Amino acid sequence: MTTMTLRSNAFGEGEWVPKRYTCDGENLNPPLSIQDIPEGTQSLALIVEDPDAPSGNWVHWLLYNIPPQFDELPENSVPPSSQVGTNDFGNESWGGPCPPPGVEHRYFFKLYALDALLELRKGANQPLLEKAMEGHIIAQTQLIGKYGRGR
Repeated sequence: MTTMTLRSNAFGEGEWVPKRYTCDGENLNPPLSIQDIPEGTQSLALIVEDPDAPSGNWVHWLLYNIPPQFDELPENSVPPSSQVGTNDFGNESWGGPCPPPGVEHRYFFKLYALDALLELRKGANQPLLEKAMEGHIIAQTQLIGKYGRGR
């Protein structure tokens, strides 16, 4: 049995997210590639979050209804017909890592293969997305990056 994986050519598992993809750089979403998307996948969903944020878990990016034929998410782009949720910055876009100075945070890129297209309005938040995914997850994987300002 194969296992779905998520990778980036910008950083590896547990490595530093390059400044280019953060609030200290160009604030672009990093390139991602997906391997071994399971048969029967109708859509993909991606949640990028920071569990180390001072206020608790902080959502940086929500993408859903990503067509499964898109096994690459290029830098600074969203696949056509995908929907973008509202992050904790209040935007329907990527919000790059931006921890307090002198602190290192972890960023979890969580990818889900789903057996359905989600019936969600554009701009849904994380609780709505997670509720809609219930009972539809057929595989999941994650990639963890880290970032610290002034390191």
